[in-house]
Amino acid sequence: MELILASAGSYPQSGPGAELQVLVNARAAVVRGEKTAADLSDAENYMVRRAIEEQIAAGLEVVTDGLTRWLDPVSHLAGKLEGVKVGAERALPGGGIYRVPEICKRPSRRAPLVADEYRFACNALGTLGTPRGKAGKLCVKAVLTGPYTLGKFSESKDAALTAPEARAEALAAVLGAEITALAEGGAEQIQVDEFAPVEGAGDWNLLVRVLQPLAAACEAARGKGRHLELTISLQFPGVGSRFEALARIPGDILALDLASEAALQERLAALGSPKPLHLGIVNHRQADLENLRELARNVEALLPKLANGRTYLGPAGGLDRLPRECAREKLALVARVREMISGRPASL
Repeated sequence: MELILASAGSYPQSGPGAELQVLVNARAAVVRGEKTAADLSDAENYMVRRAIEEQIAAGLEVVTDGLTRWLDPVSHLAGKLEGVKVGAERALPGGGIYRVPEICKRPSRRAPLVADEYRFACNALGTLGTPRGKAGKLCVKAVLTGPYTLGKFSESKDAALTAPEARAEALAAVLGAEITALAEGGAEQIQVDEFAPVEGAGDWNLLVRVLQPLAAACEAARGKGRHLELTISLQFPGVGSRFEALARIPGDILALDLASEAALQERLAALGSPKPLHLGIVNHRQADLENLRELARNVEALLPKLANGRTYLGPAGGLDRLPRECAREKLALVARVREMISGRPASL
């Protein structure tokens, strides 16, 4: 069994000291009219590089751009679509805020959603020195918010799109096109985050249905000779209670939050998994560090039950709500868990 250290998405966009406040300050200065969009882009680029550098330094092999350019996980994608405007702010169920997408007509993709951001991150990774033992193992994972979540958190006065189901299905087609663009740009790992609450069988069936076009886009890319894996990250409460239905979720890898759902740990230990997993072993919302030995014991107990080949270890979700030093410590802890299980240094 190969254990691969992977990001679960976001990373803090600021930190202590002036050099880690450049993005926060640039955004405020743009609002005041003191800086331009080009200045803001420079600040974003700098913080993307820092996010990637810190993930690599912590030992990760699969990194992201930290979602550094994202103001929130809903409007960042939806707001780029033709036929969508961004409205009022609302609270997200798990904390944080988002700006509500208002869908005026069937949405269409007028420009890349994250493909350009992904390309910059790959170039940034290429400028870093490769740590010892990591040659050929490092890659950038692109991240998208899923169609079920975007459909649930958007609104529309268009008669054909007033139902969340209709919005989710329309957005699934758009995201499928973005996956095609990412694959053509060389992406080998794409993660789709679904964090809107799932209530009842109807919501679960909708979730499964609207992920199908994304999985189909990945399969089409593979049919053209591209190496591409799709991770579906299930971040809503109650996943453990639907464990038997997880096999219906399209995609190649499932990312599960073991840090806050004890039921998932128990069901995996008893039944295993038909698909490779990203095990989210450290809490992405609480700053307290988990116990290293306990984490290692829990993971080691699961490994014989998991699909052969590989398992990804990482946080249970994005780390952007944690202090930067705490986020670094969480990633380093994941690396130490692998070291303890495998008996090899985290730098190898």
